Amino acid sequence: MPNTYTQIYIHIVFSVKERRNLIQKEWKEELYKYICGIINKKEQKVYAIGGTGDHIHILLSVKPCIAISDLVRDIKSNSSKWINDKRFILGRFEWQEGFGAFSYGQSQLDDVIKYINNQEQQHERQSFKFKYEYKKLLEKFNIEYDEKYFYE
Repeated sequence: MPNTYTQIYIHIVFSVKERRNLIQKEWKEELYKYICGIINKKEQKVYAIGGTGDHIHILLSVKPCIAISDLVRDIKSNSSKWINDKRFILGRFEWQEGFGAFSYGQSQLDDVIKYINNQEQQHERQSFKFKYEYKKLLEKFNIEYDEKYFYE
């Protein structure tokens, strides 16, 4: 799209199916690099990626030619196949259905990057679970939700 100029920052959050603590420290960084590769191949830019054993946060900029839902579908399907092919866990690895996507302005990027990069430390210190963190994000952005989906 010539002469189309945008800067759209999206914070994406999704978890392991049933909120299981399956992402291990031994291969977490390799997973993050793999996910960054998926995003880069789609010609989008990653600013931060982080999480804990049961969920992931990604801050990226997206171009208007891609649907966020298509990008997240590709991230989840390709990364779960990669995890299963590598046999990092016993049994089958799956991501939950759905995701959260939150938009930010450029002036907020440093705070969001710091938040994502410090996921492990935040969850260690504050002992809150993904459900609580996700609920806080949904409420911050005034997004209506149904809590029954927090357990799938």
